[in-house]
Amino acid sequence: MTFLLIAINCQVVVQAGNPITKISIVSRPPTDKTNANYVSNRSPLLPAAFIKLPVGSIKPKSWIGKYLELQRDGLTGHLGEISAWLDKNNNAWLTQKGDHGWEEVPYWLKGYSKLAYILNDKKMIAETQIWLEGVFRSQQPNGFFGPANISNGKPELWAQMLMLECLQSYYEYSHDARVLSLMTNYFKWEMSVPDSNFLKDYWENSRGGDNLYSVMWLYNHTGDAFLIDLMQKIHRNTADWTQPSTLPNWHNVNIAECFREPATYYMLTKDSDMLHASYNVQRLARRTFGQVPGGMFGADENARMGCIDPRQGVETCGMVEQMASDEIMLRFTGDPYWAENCEDVAFNSYPAAVMPDFKSLRYITCPNQVVSDSKNHYPGIANSGPFLSMNPFSSRCCQHNHAQGWPYYSEHLVLATPDNGAAIALYGACAANMKVADGKQITLHEETNYPFDEKTTITVHTKEKVTFPLYLRIPTWTKEAQIRINGLPIKAVCEAGKYVRIERTWSDNDAVELTMPMTLTMRTWQANKHSVSVNYGPLTLSLKIKENDVKKDSRDTAIDDSKWQKDADSSTWPTTEIYPASPWNFALVLPKEAPLQDFKIIRKAWPSDDFPFTPQSSPIEVSATGRLVPSWKTDKTGLCGILPDEDAIKGAKEHITLIPMGAARLRISAFPNTDK
Repeated sequence: MTFLLIAINCQVVVQAGNPITKISIVSRPPTDKTNANYVSNRSPLLPAAFIKLPVGSIKPKSWIGKYLELQRDGLTGHLGEISAWLDKNNNAWLTQKGDHGWEEVPYWLKGYSKLAYILNDKKMIAETQIWLEGVFRSQQPNGFFGPANISNGKPELWAQMLMLECLQSYYEYSHDARVLSLMTNYFKWEMSVPDSNFLKDYWENSRGGDNLYSVMWLYNHTGDAFLIDLMQKIHRNTADWTQPSTLPNWHNVNIAECFREPATYYMLTKDSDMLHASYNVQRLARRTFGQVPGGMFGADENARMGCIDPRQGVETCGMVEQMASDEIMLRFTGDPYWAENCEDVAFNSYPAAVMPDFKSLRYITCPNQVVSDSKNHYPGIANSGPFLSMNPFSSRCCQHNHAQGWPYYSEHLVLATPDNGAAIALYGACAANMKVADGKQITLHEETNYPFDEKTTITVHTKEKVTFPLYLRIPTWTKEAQIRINGLPIKAVCEAGKYVRIERTWSDNDAVELTMPMTLTMRTWQANKHSVSVNYGPLTLSLKIKENDVKKDSRDTAIDDSKWQKDADSSTWPTTEIYPASPWNFALVLPKEAPLQDFKIIRKAWPSDDFPFTPQSSPIEVSATGRLVPSWKTDKTGLCGILPDEDAIKGAKEHITLIPMGAARLRISAFPNTDK
């Protein structure tokens, strides 16, 4: 028997016939080594805490895999057949004199292409290649590529930033050297543009961080020194997201997407003020407009002072961009906070923004939303138009940009670490093929129905024994998480908000079982009349409202700039309006001494179709007590009224049912409450 003395917070486990397993609790993976198996940050860039695996390395299972199939069979997979912006005839990405598709094609393609590679769908891969070959053909002798959307006498570069993401994914999938050549020549062209004429228009100026990220990606592949100068040039010409108490603009998608720019630049400068600035923007938006459940903030389409009630919503674009930012920030910093915020959006906000068949979505989704129709709700929401119904053609940004949400999330289910290990920070059933140690090929197979299940099991499949560390995030919401290795309990203290690092020599079929006990907890939103949200683990709960779906013609209910292809059949892609068929204006009864004592968790069978995000299929319900608030009604704009005053008259006690927020397309998620 062998014993090893190791540091505080570490423990030795001795198993008969097996090498010693070292267990340690760490706040971040160490970054003093360079991963030998995957492209990582080159000097002088700071090493990232996690490295994303090449697209296609991870095959999602359970409900995440189901979501990808729904995307393929629904709006994402068929948008090229119905959206006029993706019509190949005279498209700006396929012909030099094309007149449409400038932004919409790459918005859609960056999610569509990843979906194709993850699912290994040959038809979708072929469709992707048609567009990418158009990109390669478009490059000019001076290095510029794609459509020249002229603004103020110069090309506006926002669409190119989007297409660069498509090219990066394609290179991971194919290793086509044309990608590196095109990007190098294009970035040389960017270097030739005077600062006075570079990134000056609204979208490109706000979102220059996306350009910066792509330059860093190329630098890590080629090491070309001029790219360091270009990074500096991009940052100094991008909108200033480092201001302590205000933002360059308050558009919800810009906030969700652009707050990561200073942190991206931090990877070059090592200036901690840059990293702090990204954290500050995240907190700044939420201190005023994010006093609501679901991980987002009220900005429908712009955040407005005085509009902070949970009846304010956010664009679907904003949700998927927030998830992408969280994933990037997680990789840069290793901070578990970003994994938790990403899960908050992914589990609680985003699923309700689309219909269960993924054939339509809505522009604006709110934490408290009691109607989903095609009426104009301005000025209750900040934009004028039919933005609350589930429509495959409203609006053209979300219609195309939604495609990235679940593919990007799927790519981050397993990550590589600088010390040649593996990490799971976002939990979800999947099989990940990856290299660890000195290039040994393994498969990590994760089995779970998380977040509807407390347990997840990770099994290592390897042809030979291999030594590497495995990191598991312990969420802040769990207490007394437990780990078993090959069925034997590990007595290490799994500290919430940190990672458990398990280093051992792994054999084929070694299994780690992580149990994250879920309990009911409560959050109080003081800025919104002390309203309350109830969570079960990472799931926020909403009132179960009976939903009445009404089908409408999508042509009649879309906004003005939504356009169909000539042969598109609108009857196949209807608008769904959703109306409440049961009362929604309830306060929760929460006794002062033990507010959640009478709540009862009801577990139901896992849905046979692997899709848990409907009121009928959710495997979790919670029984609670509520009281009607008669004065709480829809307001003159047709929206859920703002939360009632705390002393509003309440009716008799009634039994109510709560379900996960993501399953409720009509929902009350921030409740008024009473202690009697």
